Amino acid sequence: MKNFFKNLALIALILAVASPVFAKKWKVNKDGTVDIELWYGAAVTEAGPPPADWAAYKIIKEKLGINLVLTALPSNESDQDTKINAAGAANALPDLFMVSSNSFQILVKQKLLAPVDDMFAMMPNRTKKLYDKDARAFSTVNGVCYGLSQPGTIVRNEGVVIRQDWLDKLGLKTPKTTDEFLEVMKAFTFKDPDGNGKNDTYGLGAYIEIKPISEGLGCRFDPWFGAFGVAGTWSMAKESAGLNVNKPEYYEALTFIKKIVDAKVIDPNWTAYKKDDYRASWKQGKFGIWREQNAALASESNYAPFDQNFPKGNIVIIDPPVGPKGKSAAGVYEQSYRTYAVSAQASKQVIKNWKDVDGTKKTITKKEMIARLLEWMSSDEGYYLLGWGVEGVNYVKDPKTGAPTKEGLPNPKLAFSKSAMQPLTQLRNMVYYNSDIELASRYPTYITAVSKKEMSSLKALRTMQSKPWTPCIGASLLPLPDADLQRFYEQGVVEFMTGKRQLTKANWDAWLDEFNKMGGKAWEQAGVAKMKEAGLLY
Repeated sequence: MKNFFKNLALIALILAVASPVFAKKWKVNKDGTVDIELWYGAAVTEAGPPPADWAAYKIIKEKLGINLVLTALPSNESDQDTKINAAGAANALPDLFMVSSNSFQILVKQKLLAPVDDMFAMMPNRTKKLYDKDARAFSTVNGVCYGLSQPGTIVRNEGVVIRQDWLDKLGLKTPKTTDEFLEVMKAFTFKDPDGNGKNDTYGLGAYIEIKPISEGLGCRFDPWFGAFGVAGTWSMAKESAGLNVNKPEYYEALTFIKKIVDAKVIDPNWTAYKKDDYRASWKQGKFGIWREQNAALASESNYAPFDQNFPKGNIVIIDPPVGPKGKSAAGVYEQSYRTYAVSAQASKQVIKNWKDVDGTKKTITKKEMIARLLEWMSSDEGYYLLGWGVEGVNYVKDPKTGAPTKEGLPNPKLAFSKSAMQPLTQLRNMVYYNSDIELASRYPTYITAVSKKEMSSLKALRTMQSKPWTPCIGASLLPLPDADLQRFYEQGVVEFMTGKRQLTKANWDAWLDEFNKMGGKAWEQAGVAKMKEAGLLY
């Protein structure tokens, strides 16, 4: 009998944890607020959680009617997954929580996440800042969005640049089409654009920078592949999903690049250059067209050598070349995302006749309250408070840029950048979106030492981001080729460009057939299957 009661108690405990029937009910607290439980990814994992007297707690209670209950997730992603997946298995997920791509897919299949498509209209300000079509697509499975994904890294931060002073010297217009670019490259190579009387310049500069999303000749050549609609390793468009190398346009792009090589208008060191050599070369005035990153181009320390060498030099960012069918792209980009999800259990919870902070009684859903919280986070009040702390205490706004700064604080020890103050901004990753305010300190405007002109790598970034790009969101989730196949791929396209292999349609088809037989086709099929499974096609 004793064992019977022990077993009965154990069964009851298991049911209480695992069954939605026994799930914790959503109720009104004595102070009239309702709880929202949030498991967050800490901005600084070694710092502690926000203190009990954190200003945001009080504001969220008074203005939103929410008692925010915070729990920091482990700093290691695998430990995060363990915690999240265990909570899912026990049907004990919190209301709102950060989730990795792996756990996200698992929870969606288990139907433990709530659809969030209806939430975007509930928080228009936050949606405009954080949840663009790419972000929504990243968390969409079978046409339903299950995650609130916001951008992490800065993307589209490179662009095609040209020596405007060389164009002016030779009386040339900014090129637009691939053919116009080729003619300008020839002029830059053979018509002494720097006026030094020497045959020491080239039209194009590049080097081989391979990335998983830019195989073959690498990302520095992406603008020329982009002109033919085949920038990057993969096409993730529904109508053309697969490896770009297998598309007829890839051969067309190689044919055009071979024209550039054969015309001897590309810096001949392109196969030997590394990144540092490449960047030293444009600063020494060796070529007039290239693809560069915003800070590497325009930050004070990086631009200084060029400014010293060419005080009258002028580098401008231009549109990438347009190909014969009107295609154009500076390259491909993959945005990393930080995803928060709403548990399916939370989305079903409702309180009737709740007295809102304005005194009105209404029926509320937990999903509505989560949206209310997130929208406040992206308001000016929430954005600055969660991002930098209390104005006048932890930061002041720069009168010129409006960006938070520690300069001029009454007590510098309370500056947001101090380690002791880091618990105050542990949720800043939930509000940051790479705005000009956030990036002003990283990319300051300055006056060059020699030419005395104003420069800003932030302005360069925004110009680069305004140009055409091809998305490949989620490409990091796709399978990689094995080492032998990758080597065959990379060596093959370079050999066609350098003349070691003659670039004819017959030779290309033969090489492509060998590539597919040794694993290229299987790689492509696995990649497309993953795109469909993860909902990555656009």
